[in-house]
Amino acid sequence: MEIKVAKTAGFCYGVRRAVDKVYEALEQGKKIATLGALIHNRQVIEDLAAKGVYAYDTPEEIPEDCIIVIRAHGVGKDIYDRIGSRPYIDLTCPFVEKIHRIVREHYEKGYQIVIAGDKNHPEVKGINGWCDNSAEVIYGRNVKIDTKTAKKDVCIVAQTTINKEIFGEIVKNAKKTCNSPLIFDTICSATKDRQTEAAELAAESDCMLVIGGRESSNTRKLFEVSSAVCRETYHIETGEEIPRKRYNKLGITAGASTPGCIIEEVVKAMSEVVRNEESFEELLKQQEDSMILKNGQIVEGTVMEVRSNEVIVDLGIKYDGQLAADQLTDDPSLKPSDVVKVGDTIKVYVVGVNDGEGKVVLSRKKLVAMESWNKIKAAYEAGEILSGKIIKAVKGGVIALADGSQVFIPARQASERFIQDLSTLVGTTAEFKIIEIEERRKRVIGSIREVLAAARKEREDKFWAAAEVGKKYQGTVKSLTSFGAFVDIGGVDGLVHISELSWNKIKHPSEVVSVGDVLEVYIKDINEETKKISLGFKKFEDNPWEIAKNQLNVGDVIPVKIVRMMSFGAFAEIIPGVDGLIHISQIADRRIGKPEEVLTIGQEVNVKVTDLKWDEKKISLSIRALLQAPVEETVEEEEEEEPKEGEVLVYSTESNEE
Repeated sequence: MEIKVAKTAGFCYGVRRAVDKVYEALEQGKKIATLGALIHNRQVIEDLAAKGVYAYDTPEEIPEDCIIVIRAHGVGKDIYDRIGSRPYIDLTCPFVEKIHRIVREHYEKGYQIVIAGDKNHPEVKGINGWCDNSAEVIYGRNVKIDTKTAKKDVCIVAQTTINKEIFGEIVKNAKKTCNSPLIFDTICSATKDRQTEAAELAAESDCMLVIGGRESSNTRKLFEVSSAVCRETYHIETGEEIPRKRYNKLGITAGASTPGCIIEEVVKAMSEVVRNEESFEELLKQQEDSMILKNGQIVEGTVMEVRSNEVIVDLGIKYDGQLAADQLTDDPSLKPSDVVKVGDTIKVYVVGVNDGEGKVVLSRKKLVAMESWNKIKAAYEAGEILSGKIIKAVKGGVIALADGSQVFIPARQASERFIQDLSTLVGTTAEFKIIEIEERRKRVIGSIREVLAAARKEREDKFWAAAEVGKKYQGTVKSLTSFGAFVDIGGVDGLVHISELSWNKIKHPSEVVSVGDVLEVYIKDINEETKKISLGFKKFEDNPWEIAKNQLNVGDVIPVKIVRMMSFGAFAEIIPGVDGLIHISQIADRRIGKPEEVLTIGQEVNVKVTDLKWDEKKISLSIRALLQAPVEETVEEEEEEEPKEGEVLVYSTESNEE
């Protein structure tokens, strides 16, 4: 009996990711609970329950000391609202997340949402939750969209595991019924490939086994497409349910929630039906022996020796495999000993067999590239953000390594700003999105810039939602200009005008602050249209006039410095930013023609405070009051434009430039 297992059988990307993350959380000692069954597989659910992981129907039922796990099927917006501030792990499949975004965006634009899928399936319920559960859910070859719905602007999406032929019928009917419907084929590419391969395998088999949970939607779809071309098609969950009959050709596929161990269990059980009762392990051994002689096959071996330039692998046959260092990893900074050690079991790709020399040339890079290509495609289609190490700079950009694949990031996509020397990025880890895939050349193009731009927009949206006049921030000085300093206050830059940097008059912001300084600022004004923000920095308590107010009293004798002369008197600096006037009649104990006869700029003298008018920012000073035996003189009437004795001009040093 020939047994053939579909290449796409078993866990899909989203389910594998969810299961791996849950077991990873358990290994870290986290106490978790799932919102609904993690996957439609009884064996996995029972194993998780044995480890203390239970499924609950609502967030409210989950114990407070548990981290909530959102499964790959995803949930509606209301569930996130109900979870609130509780810790959770979101394992929603990237393909499903993409549908959520489409539904939310078009529902907000006024579209009537139509979901092609099973209305009772948790994935469909979650999708419906992003349009306030207002979607029309349909499924079937002859089902048509409701006439009331057809009159609206319609947006159609598909459950990721829906039968592609049935979705095609729904789309065909929608185009006849609706006026220019907007259609998104959101069937998971892995689902399409799985269904196509199942149909092809079933067509060439005498018997077809479809392995998976009874509640698994995608497994039921596989059964539908397989039974349509192979009369003897069985839907089973474990090896105990296999038909006790021998066939010439047996095809096996499995749903996205079926672990590899169950597939192996079924293959082993069917192999026992073979007349010579060869064990499953012996059957695999025979397959490996035959495969090793064929270029392009994938085999498993054990690391026997790790050298500086290559790794020797025991393949279980008479020839050892030779794995060159440059075929082990794409990261040139790693040595073979950094990647594998003696005793490790690794899968490798057979590049070539040389019977004459008795060696098998292997490559791990090719295998990793093949496996990672599907991951890259899935990330591209789902708009997922990847993380990878930048391994080298090349002409026009840099190369990043993600999931075993090299991603070319053009220079213009490497940052939001121009980078003169791209080699400065080598060795760093960056987040990026796949923006283009060249299938034929297996070329992948990514963008760091898009991720940074999206993150910046998210910060900006968050900022503008909470921004208001008077709100305080800790900001970082980003740049200086002649008219002020630009300060980053959380993803958004605001301007501190030069007049706001100091109570004293300054010529340039650099006299007060430098790039990188952290300032406590507040919003003075917001222009919603231009998105410009004016920031304040000066503190009331630092106002020199307030300082002077707390220090000076009428009658005080204080030292001052002469700073400028006028025809009617001299201005003296009391403290930086506060000047007082010594009237010409208060400079000497005799009549003088002008202040320069007695005083000079920069001269320091003692004066007496004779008058304080804080509201008008006027301070009157006198030298004469400190001189002995003043001589009375007749003072001629001052010209009308000059102040009389006892009168003081406004001499605030504040700038009026604002």
